[in-house]
Amino acid sequence: MTRTPLLLIEDTPSLQLVYESVLKSAGHKVHTVGDASAGLGAFKSVQPSVVLLDLMLPDRDGLDLMQDFLALKPDTAVIVITANGSINKAVAAMRAGAHEFLVKPFDEQRFLNAIDNALASVSDNGATQMVRSPVSPMGDFIGNSRPMTEVYAKIRSVARSMATVFITGESGTGKELCAQAVHDISNRNQGPFVPLNCGAIPSELLESEVFGHVKGSFTGAISDKPGAAMAADGGTLFLDEICELDLNLQTKMLRFLQTSTIQPVGATKPRKINVRIVCATNRDPMEAVKRGQFREDLYYRLHVVPIHMPPLRAREEDVITIAEAVLKRFSKEENRDFRALDPDVKALFRKLQWPGNVRQLLNAIRHVVVLNDGPVVTRAMLPIELHHELEREHGGKDTPTVSLDGLVGRSLAEIERLVIEETIERHGGSIPKAARVLEVSPSTLYRKMEGWKEHQRP
Repeated sequence: MTRTPLLLIEDTPSLQLVYESVLKSAGHKVHTVGDASAGLGAFKSVQPSVVLLDLMLPDRDGLDLMQDFLALKPDTAVIVITANGSINKAVAAMRAGAHEFLVKPFDEQRFLNAIDNALASVSDNGATQMVRSPVSPMGDFIGNSRPMTEVYAKIRSVARSMATVFITGESGTGKELCAQAVHDISNRNQGPFVPLNCGAIPSELLESEVFGHVKGSFTGAISDKPGAAMAADGGTLFLDEICELDLNLQTKMLRFLQTSTIQPVGATKPRKINVRIVCATNRDPMEAVKRGQFREDLYYRLHVVPIHMPPLRAREEDVITIAEAVLKRFSKEENRDFRALDPDVKALFRKLQWPGNVRQLLNAIRHVVVLNDGPVVTRAMLPIELHHELEREHGGKDTPTVSLDGLVGRSLAEIERLVIEETIERHGGSIPKAARVLEVSPSTLYRKMEGWKEHQRP
């Protein structure tokens, strides 16, 4: 039940009556007006926490009116209402600060869920403001580069809303971390966060994974299964690689978004749930729409608040910050004594393009820590593929010039032995480390060394 009345701004008398009836039956107080002028006056006098605003008003554009509300009282939760043909306008309202949007016609439960979410957001606003104020990284993010500071700001601005968040970015940039951060600082953070990778599940099983199934609905369905959407009830459903959804399932996903209901495979009745959708893809979603692989209406329904995760190569000094932070963490986990990166390693990291982004960097540091010990990470400890990658990027220009003095005039077998022995020496006598650098198996080096000994015996 609301402490202050909800403000309803709707110019159609019949809809006013319907909305008022539903809200009053649920225990809410409602103050209703029919145009923008009366709405602004009522807003100033009633000071509502939640406003239900039809975007198509006779005397003024609803989006402009909403901006006036938010300027007067920034923590107001505005739920915008629009017709099916004006979804783009509703999306614009979400990006301008609306809490949620409803597309006519919508059912009673969807309507009440939107009100409950808005009220929860308003009541939790003090806690939300507390985590919004700093500009430091959130959750498991590391780095304070300008591109990431913009990402943090966007996450904070959208957290209290019910708006669907659409995250894009290359593989390995941290899209799931972004989704988790949106959930963690939202008013739904006490509910579950359920991730589902749409690209990792066969298409014939995906509907069951998303919406669930009932026992006996198909061969192998030996018990009821709730599905990811039901599991996320009261929390956040994260749909990774959303562009991989089968077109038939996209239709059901659109209905789910419009009605807040799901129908498990084999079920005869739909079920009401209350979830927030966050989705992600490493593809260009608009390109998928143009190719007919992704429904345009679903795209506009999901692409409400876009967040683009920048590639690691665009994150300035974050590559060093991340590398040093995870070096300490991995060293502790693996009981190693690493403390710093060699300046040459830092220079290399700044030059690399990192096609695998943060994931590739983490794998490289893990590789170093597992196979070596500290205190300083040197260039020789890095995975050989990083050296090859730099050579490809710079046409071999970064490769140091090798002097042939002392080699010319020797046999190929002698040169091979000199190179192997020098490599082993540079790696502290470690055969496995030398083998990695030379890209051969350790057994090959042991066999060659045994052969040299045999050759030396009288």
